[in-house]
Amino acid sequence: MAKSPSPPSTSPYFELSWAILSTIGLANVIHGFMIIGIIGWSRIVFVPITVSAAGTLANGLCYYAFYSNHALEGKLAASAFGDFFWLIEEAGLSLYSYLILIKILDSRSRVVFRASYWAIIVVISSLKFAILYYRIRLLLAPSDDLITLIGRLHIGYFGGIAAAECISAALLLRHFGSAYRTSTIMALRGGLFKYLMRSTELRVVMLCLIGISRAITYSFQATAQSATTLTGQFDRFAATLEMLFPVVM
Repeated sequence: MAKSPSPPSTSPYFELSWAILSTIGLANVIHGFMIIGIIGWSRIVFVPITVSAAGTLANGLCYYAFYSNHALEGKLAASAFGDFFWLIEEAGLSLYSYLILIKILDSRSRVVFRASYWAIIVVISSLKFAILYYRIRLLLAPSDDLITLIGRLHIGYFGGIAAAECISAALLLRHFGSAYRTSTIMALRGGLFKYLMRSTELRVVMLCLIGISRAITYSFQATAQSATTLTGQFDRFAATLEMLFPVVM
């Protein structure tokens, strides 16, 4: 039977960054439920809770699959479920803007936006399931070629996530800008809409930069799921920002 890649470290879970990332996600989930207790339930609040919970599980499963000495069968399952939960965490962030836009766009724009958004999500999901498949092959038979291929697939994957958020950003800012210019309520013009526009700009720019940076840095991964190079450490930093991002929502 082929052996899985040797773990780069035998350190306990809470000695590695995966535990920190999982803890951040768990804290975000708790904060989300606290907000629900204050303002009540809504689909918008559900997004950061879901992506944070998925990120928490994904990071824990990554440790199990690539850093532990468990049986190969368990590692294969952990790797597959980990990639699935990462898909929810990484692609799910853009759902926040999507839920806002389907409420404020007119019927024609809504149809075009929905078609474009879900087409990108289908492409992103296809790339992620391809990554899932090749990671399983990597565990079964370690290969530098597979690591390179997985890195290249991540370029398209994270690039697609950035594209989805860019489309949402353009529509959100155009709608807010139009509403700001035409509003007859001066207090609203001077306060709420200006806040919404600036917060949307900052949120979207941050998420786009995270997606672009991960598309670049992940392509230079030299080992499976470990930050052993400078670019790998930058990728881990970007992943940490990604886990912190639901707080902005």
